[in-house]
Amino acid sequence: MGLYNHAMLWRAMIVMGCLLLGSSGWSRAAEPVELDVRTEPTGGVRATATILFPVEPAIIQRILTDYAHWPELFDIRMRMAEVRVQDGKAFTDIRIDHALLPGERRLLSETRTLSTGGLLTELKGGDFKQYRRFWKLTPVDGGAHTRAEFELLFEIDSNMPDWMVALALRRDLETHFRIMREKALAQQELQTGRSQ
Repeated sequence: MGLYNHAMLWRAMIVMGCLLLGSSGWSRAAEPVELDVRTEPTGGVRATATILFPVEPAIIQRILTDYAHWPELFDIRMRMAEVRVQDGKAFTDIRIDHALLPGERRLLSETRTLSTGGLLTELKGGDFKQYRRFWKLTPVDGGAHTRAEFELLFEIDSNMPDWMVALALRRDLETHFRIMREKALAQQELQTGRSQ
C-alpha cells in the first residue's frame, strides 16, 4: 500500500473516530427529527427525514430558495461559485470542502419548484456520480408549523466507502436541520417584530 493510501486510511480512521465519539452529543441536536441514513446496494447513500419546524411553510421555503446563502445552512466548508436563476430553475455551482475527503468537491445542480409544491434538486455535473434531493413542505397546526419530508440520494466520485459517507452524512444532516430550525425561528421573530 502506497504512502498516499496509508495517509488516506489514517485520515479516514481519525475522522470516523471523531464522528463516532461525538455522535451521541449530536443525536438530540435537531429534534424533532426522524432521520434514516443508509447505504444503497447499487452504490451511494440515501437519507430520508421528517422534520417538524415550528414556523409556517413560507419561511422554510424562503430559506431553501435563498440559494446564495445555502452555505450558512451547513457546518462544513462550502461556497457558492455561481448561482443563476432563470425560467423558474436555479442552477448552482457549489464547492464543498469536507473533512472526510481530500480537496474541494464540485456539485453542479438544478433546483426547481414542483407543481405539487415540493423542491427538487438534481445533478447536472461535478464530482458526484449521482445527486437528487427532494423537499416536500406541508402546513400543520393550522399553518403555523411545517412538516418537512426530506429525501437525499447521492454518491461521491471517490474511493471513500459508502458506510463512512453515511456516518458523516447523518451527523451533517442533524446539524443542517438544527441550523435551519434556528434560522427559521430568527426569521419568524423578525417577521413578528415587523408586524407589531
